[in-house]
Amino acid sequence: MDDLASFRDALASAKNVIILAGAGLSAASGIPTYRGQGGLWLNFDETKLAKPEAFTDDPSAVWQFYHTRRQMCLDAEPNAAHRAIANFCLPLTLARIAPALDPRWPAPLVITQNMDALSSRVLSSSSDRDKDAAEKCIIEMHGCIFETRCTSCGHIQRAYTPTPFSEALSSAQAQSSSVRIPVEDLPRCGGPGSASNRYGRCGGLLRPNVVWFGEVPNCMGDIAMRMNWCDLLLLVGTSTTVYPAAGFAKTVKERGGKVAVFNLEPNEGVDADFTFVGKCEETLPLVLGL
Repeated sequence: MDDLASFRDALASAKNVIILAGAGLSAASGIPTYRGQGGLWLNFDETKLAKPEAFTDDPSAVWQFYHTRRQMCLDAEPNAAHRAIANFCLPLTLARIAPALDPRWPAPLVITQNMDALSSRVLSSSSDRDKDAAEKCIIEMHGCIFETRCTSCGHIQRAYTPTPFSEALSSAQAQSSSVRIPVEDLPRCGGPGSASNRYGRCGGLLRPNVVWFGEVPNCMGDIAMRMNWCDLLLLVGTSTTVYPAAGFAKTVKERGGKVAVFNLEPNEGVDADFTFVGKCEETLPLVLGL
């Protein structure tokens, strides 16, 4: 922890703080990472499950995979790292450990690459923060597994209920695409039998509202604007090997900002000013003093 004192000094003088979170943030909540030990893409073919073309070719297999993932995320609970980030974003905490924040950005921006909604759920659950303020604190750049988007009318809906998005999914085997579900029995806009041509009830095929390979992540314009002003970037539980997130640290460094890494190992190719190796659910609360 040689960097601890200097990091806290940098945090105390920072004017625009951004937290970029990756799969390692949710590992302690029981949600597998993607490319690490036991990662999802070591056991599943991402080209058959996480591309628009995969959904076009086999929506049944894709929906079964994300249905199982959704249930896993629904059962998961935020861990100490999620709670540390949420506490960090509270006004009273910021006044104590990051008093120099620019009034234009009175709270850190949390950019999560995770689709499990754990960060947004814990941010909005605090009694010290209203819902609108919490929503402004976070960008789910890869979407949310609890949301659906209609492929016909574009309607987006978020639901945290344990009820499957379609009855056919409830009987499918966990993490198996061996059961071929007819496309008409997959989740539909407005529910079974809807075909009113009305927005949100048009009967069109729904898709998980997550960002697949080949698609543009959410809110890239907002992210680019904040990155241009960021003077302290925290990389939490992410190896930053996949673009565009892989380029964020370079953007901050080129503009004179500092970068802190909280990960199981140093991030290869990242010119970090501070590196805290270990499980982020342990290092992050300790380093932030929360």
